Amino acid sequence: MFETLTTRIKSYGAYRQTVRELDRLSNRELADIGLTRGAIADVARGAR
Repeated sequence: MFETLTTRIKSYGAYRQTVRELDRLSNRELADIGLTRGAIADVARGAR
């Protein structure tokens, strides 16, 4: 039980970190790497 909780907390932390880092980029920088602002959450979910 605690192992699952710990894993979920770590995954959420990685998700939030990815969102923060991508959110700091300008629209131009996001476009350069093939992303849009609307895709940030989806990409971050894949970063777990």
